Amino acid sequence: MKEQLYTIPLNDAVNAGDECPFCYIERSIEQDLLDFVLGSGSSYMEADIREITDKAGFCRTHFRKMFDYGNTLGNAWILKTHYQRMIGEMQKTFAEVKSGKPHMKKKFLGQDTGGSPIGAWVRQKEASCYICSQYRDTYDRYLDTFFYLFRQDQAFRDKIQSGKGFCLSHFGDLCETADRLLKEKDREDFYACVLPVMEENMKRVAEDVAWMVEKFDYRNKDADWKNSKDAIQRGMQKLKGGYPADPVYKMSK
Repeated sequence: MKEQLYTIPLNDAVNAGDECPFCYIERSIEQDLLDFVLGSGSSYMEADIREITDKAGFCRTHFRKMFDYGNTLGNAWILKTHYQRMIGEMQKTFAEVKSGKPHMKKKFLGQDTGGSPIGAWVRQKEASCYICSQYRDTYDRYLDTFFYLFRQDQAFRDKIQSGKGFCLSHFGDLCETADRLLKEKDREDFYACVLPVMEENMKRVAEDVAWMVEKFDYRNKDADWKNSKDAIQRGMQKLKGGYPADPVYKMSK
Protein backbone atom coordinates (compact mmCIF):
# COMPACT_ATOMS: atom_id res chain seq x y z
CA MET A 1 0.00 0.00 0.00
CA LYS A 2 1.38 3.42 -0.98
CA GLU A 3 2.22 5.58 2.01
CA GLN A 4 0.38 8.84 2.58
CA LEU A 5 1.72 11.76 4.61
CA TYR A 6 -0.55 10.90 7.53
CA THR A 7 0.51 7.22 7.54
CA ILE A 8 4.28 7.74 7.38
CA PRO A 9 4.85 8.55 11.11
CA LEU A 10 2.88 5.50 12.20
CA ASN A 11 4.73 3.25 9.78
CA ASP A 12 8.01 4.73 11.03
CA ALA A 13 6.98 3.97 14.61
CA VAL A 14 6.10 0.37 13.78
CA ASN A 15 9.33 -0.08 11.78
CA ALA A 16 11.40 1.19 14.74
CA GLY A 17 10.92 -2.16 16.50
CA ASP A 18 10.15 -0.45 19.79
CA GLU A 19 8.35 -2.05 22.74
CA CYS A 20 5.36 0.13 21.79
CA PRO A 21 4.93 2.11 18.56
CA PHE A 22 2.57 4.50 20.31
CA CYS A 23 5.18 5.33 22.93
CA TYR A 24 7.43 6.19 19.98
CA ILE A 25 4.69 8.40 18.52
CA GLU A 26 3.95 9.99 21.91
CA ARG A 27 7.60 10.96 22.40
CA SER A 28 7.83 12.39 18.89
CA ILE A 29 4.63 14.46 19.23
CA GLU A 30 5.60 15.80 22.64
CA GLN A 31 9.08 16.80 21.49
CA ASP A 32 7.60 18.50 18.41
CA LEU A 33 5.21 20.43 20.67
CA LEU A 34 8.04 21.53 22.97
CA ASP A 35 9.95 22.70 19.89
CA PHE A 36 6.86 24.55 18.68
CA VAL A 37 6.17 26.25 22.01
CA LEU A 38 9.76 27.12 22.95
CA GLY A 39 12.03 26.32 20.01
CA SER A 40 14.03 28.53 17.68
CA GLY A 41 10.91 29.34 15.64
CA SER A 42 9.87 31.61 18.53
CA SER A 43 6.18 30.69 18.53
CA TYR A 44 5.99 32.16 22.03
CA MET A 45 6.58 35.61 20.47
CA GLU A 46 3.47 35.34 18.29
CA ALA A 47 0.48 37.00 19.97
CA ASP A 48 -2.10 34.54 18.64
CA ILE A 49 -0.15 31.53 19.90
CA ARG A 50 0.48 33.03 23.31
CA GLU A 51 -3.19 33.94 23.61
CA ILE A 52 -3.98 30.23 23.26
CA THR A 53 -1.26 29.12 25.69
CA ASP A 54 -2.27 31.85 28.15
CA LYS A 55 -5.79 30.47 28.21
CA ALA A 56 -4.88 26.79 28.37
CA GLY A 57 -1.79 27.00 30.56
CA PHE A 58 0.38 23.95 31.18
CA CYS A 59 0.25 21.00 33.57
CA ARG A 60 2.94 20.33 36.18
CA THR A 61 4.59 17.65 34.03
CA HIS A 62 4.92 19.90 31.00
CA PHE A 63 6.03 22.93 33.00
CA ARG A 64 8.88 20.73 34.25
CA LYS A 65 9.71 19.60 30.72
CA MET A 66 9.56 23.21 29.50
CA PHE A 67 12.00 24.20 32.25
CA ASP A 68 14.31 21.32 31.34
CA TYR A 69 14.07 22.29 27.66
CA GLY A 70 16.20 25.31 28.50
CA ASN A 71 14.75 28.42 26.82
CA THR A 72 14.79 30.91 29.69
CA LEU A 73 13.46 33.88 27.70
CA GLY A 74 10.72 31.81 26.09
CA ASN A 75 9.55 30.44 29.41
CA ALA A 76 9.63 33.91 30.92
CA TRP A 77 7.47 35.37 28.11
CA ILE A 78 4.96 32.55 28.44
CA LEU A 79 4.80 32.93 32.22
CA LYS A 80 4.54 36.72 32.06
CA THR A 81 1.37 36.86 29.99
CA HIS A 82 -0.09 33.69 31.51
CA TYR A 83 0.21 35.26 34.95
CA GLN A 84 -1.63 38.35 33.72
CA ARG A 85 -4.55 36.22 32.59
CA MET A 86 -4.50 34.05 35.73
CA ILE A 87 -4.52 37.05 38.05
CA GLY A 88 -7.46 38.55 36.14
CA GLU A 89 -9.44 35.30 36.40
CA MET A 90 -8.49 34.94 40.05
CA GLN A 91 -9.64 38.46 40.91
CA LYS A 92 -12.97 37.85 39.17
CA THR A 93 -13.49 34.60 41.09
CA PHE A 94 -12.52 36.25 44.39
CA ALA A 95 -14.92 39.12 43.73
CA GLU A 96 -17.78 36.67 43.18
CA VAL A 97 -17.01 34.91 46.45
CA LYS A 98 -16.76 38.19 48.39
CA SER A 99 -19.91 39.63 46.82
CA GLY A 100 -21.98 38.59 49.82
CA LYS A 101 -24.51 36.71 47.73
CA PRO A 102 -25.82 33.79 49.81
CA HIS A 103 -25.29 31.18 47.11
CA MET A 104 -21.66 32.27 46.69
CA LYS A 105 -21.01 32.11 50.44
CA LYS A 106 -22.59 28.68 50.54
CA LYS A 107 -20.33 27.48 47.73
CA PHE A 108 -17.27 29.09 49.32
CA LEU A 109 -17.97 27.23 52.56
CA GLY A 110 -18.30 24.00 50.63
CA GLN A 111 -21.87 23.50 51.87
CA ASP A 112 -23.42 22.37 48.60
CA THR A 113 -22.58 19.83 45.92
CA GLY A 114 -20.80 22.46 43.86
CA GLY A 115 -18.09 22.94 46.47
CA SER A 116 -15.97 26.09 46.61
CA PRO A 117 -16.00 28.22 43.44
CA ILE A 118 -12.34 29.01 44.12
CA GLY A 119 -11.53 25.33 44.38
CA ALA A 120 -13.50 24.67 41.19
CA TRP A 121 -11.54 27.38 39.36
CA VAL A 122 -8.22 25.99 40.59
CA ARG A 123 -9.15 22.43 39.56
CA GLN A 124 -10.18 23.70 36.13
CA LYS A 125 -6.78 25.35 35.70
CA GLU A 126 -4.97 22.21 36.87
CA ALA A 127 -6.84 20.10 34.32
CA SER A 128 -5.95 22.39 31.43
CA CYS A 129 -2.67 22.10 29.49
CA TYR A 130 -1.88 23.31 25.97
CA ILE A 131 0.60 20.50 25.26
CA CYS A 132 -1.65 17.76 26.69
CA SER A 133 -4.58 19.03 24.63
CA GLN A 134 -2.62 19.25 21.39
CA TYR A 135 -1.13 15.82 22.03
CA ARG A 136 -4.52 14.21 22.66
CA ASP A 137 -5.94 15.60 19.41
CA THR A 138 -2.99 14.30 17.40
CA TYR A 139 -2.89 10.97 19.24
CA ASP A 140 -6.58 10.34 18.55
CA ARG A 141 -5.94 10.79 14.84
CA TYR A 142 -3.11 8.24 14.99
CA LEU A 143 -5.42 5.74 16.67
CA ASP A 144 -7.86 6.16 13.78
CA THR A 145 -4.98 5.86 11.29
CA PHE A 146 -3.83 2.64 12.95
CA PHE A 147 -7.15 0.96 12.24
CA TYR A 148 -7.29 2.36 8.72
CA LEU A 149 -3.91 0.72 8.01
CA PHE A 150 -4.82 -2.43 9.91
CA ARG A 151 -7.88 -2.93 7.70
CA GLN A 152 -6.36 -1.79 4.40
CA ASP A 153 -2.68 -2.76 4.47
CA GLN A 154 -1.74 -6.43 4.91
CA ALA A 155 1.96 -5.57 5.22
CA PHE A 156 1.15 -3.27 8.16
CA ARG A 157 -0.93 -5.98 9.80
CA ASP A 158 1.90 -8.49 9.33
CA LYS A 159 4.34 -6.11 11.04
CA ILE A 160 1.99 -5.74 14.01
CA GLN A 161 1.61 -9.51 14.24
CA SER A 162 5.37 -10.10 14.19
CA GLY A 163 6.22 -7.08 16.36
CA LYS A 164 6.73 -6.49 20.07
CA GLY A 165 3.18 -5.43 20.85
CA PHE A 166 2.33 -2.32 22.86
CA CYS A 167 2.64 -0.94 26.35
CA LEU A 168 -0.46 -1.70 28.43
CA SER A 169 -1.54 1.94 28.52
CA HIS A 170 -1.62 2.40 24.76
CA PHE A 171 -2.96 -1.11 24.25
CA GLY A 172 -5.96 -0.18 26.37
CA ASP A 173 -6.57 2.86 24.17
CA LEU A 174 -6.32 0.69 21.06
CA CYS A 175 -8.86 -1.79 22.40
CA GLU A 176 -11.31 0.96 23.36
CA THR A 177 -10.92 2.51 19.90
CA ALA A 178 -11.43 -0.89 18.25
CA ASP A 179 -14.66 -1.42 20.16
CA ARG A 180 -15.86 2.02 19.12
CA LEU A 181 -14.76 2.06 15.46
CA LEU A 182 -14.72 -1.47 14.11
CA LYS A 183 -17.50 -3.64 12.83
CA GLU A 184 -17.80 -7.07 14.41
CA LYS A 185 -15.72 -8.97 11.83
CA ASP A 186 -12.90 -6.37 11.83
CA ARG A 187 -12.95 -6.29 15.63
CA GLU A 188 -12.63 -10.07 15.81
CA ASP A 189 -9.71 -9.94 13.35
CA PHE A 190 -8.01 -7.26 15.43
CA TYR A 191 -8.26 -9.19 18.69
CA ALA A 192 -7.24 -12.45 17.02
CA CYS A 193 -4.09 -10.69 15.82
CA VAL A 194 -3.05 -8.62 18.84
CA LEU A 195 -4.03 -10.66 21.90
CA PRO A 196 -1.45 -13.42 21.24
CA VAL A 197 1.14 -10.74 20.40
CA MET A 198 0.54 -8.97 23.71
CA GLU A 199 0.66 -12.16 25.75
CA GLU A 200 3.83 -13.37 24.06
CA ASN A 201 5.64 -10.07 24.49
CA MET A 202 4.57 -9.49 28.08
CA LYS A 203 6.08 -12.89 28.87
CA ARG A 204 9.22 -12.02 26.89
CA VAL A 205 9.83 -8.83 28.89
CA ALA A 206 9.02 -10.60 32.15
CA GLU A 207 11.62 -13.27 31.32
CA ASP A 208 14.21 -10.58 30.55
CA VAL A 209 13.57 -8.95 33.93
CA ALA A 210 13.72 -12.31 35.69
CA TRP A 211 17.06 -13.12 34.06
CA MET A 212 18.46 -9.75 35.15
CA VAL A 213 17.65 -10.76 38.73
CA GLU A 214 19.40 -14.10 38.21
CA LYS A 215 22.49 -12.33 36.83
CA PHE A 216 23.02 -10.79 40.29
CA ASP A 217 23.49 -14.27 41.70
CA TYR A 218 27.27 -14.84 41.93
CA ARG A 219 26.80 -18.24 40.30
CA ASN A 220 25.71 -16.48 37.09
CA LYS A 221 28.31 -13.72 37.05
CA ASP A 222 29.96 -15.16 33.93
CA ALA A 223 26.71 -16.10 32.19
CA ASP A 224 25.46 -14.24 29.13
CA TRP A 225 23.23 -11.24 29.85
CA LYS A 226 20.98 -12.38 26.98
CA ASN A 227 18.48 -9.55 26.39
CA SER A 228 18.32 -8.33 29.97
CA LYS A 229 20.76 -5.40 30.07
CA ASP A 230 17.99 -2.86 29.45
CA ALA A 231 15.21 -4.96 30.98
CA ILE A 232 14.34 -2.47 33.72
CA GLN A 233 13.46 0.43 31.43
CA ARG A 234 11.72 -1.85 28.94
CA GLY A 235 9.85 -3.55 31.76
CA MET A 236 8.65 -0.21 33.12
CA GLN A 237 7.69 0.99 29.64
CA LYS A 238 5.69 -2.16 28.88
CA LEU A 239 3.58 -1.67 31.98
CA LYS A 240 3.05 2.10 31.98
CA GLY A 241 4.40 3.54 28.72
CA GLY A 242 7.07 6.16 28.14
CA TYR A 243 10.86 5.91 28.17
CA PRO A 244 12.27 5.87 31.73
CA ALA A 245 15.87 5.87 30.46
CA ASP A 246 15.45 8.83 28.08
CA PRO A 247 17.68 11.86 28.73
CA VAL A 248 16.02 15.22 29.28
CA TYR A 249 14.86 16.73 25.98
CA LYS A 250 16.61 20.08 25.50
CA MET A 251 16.53 22.91 23.02
CA SER A 252 18.99 22.08 20.25
CA LYS A 253 20.05 25.66 19.51
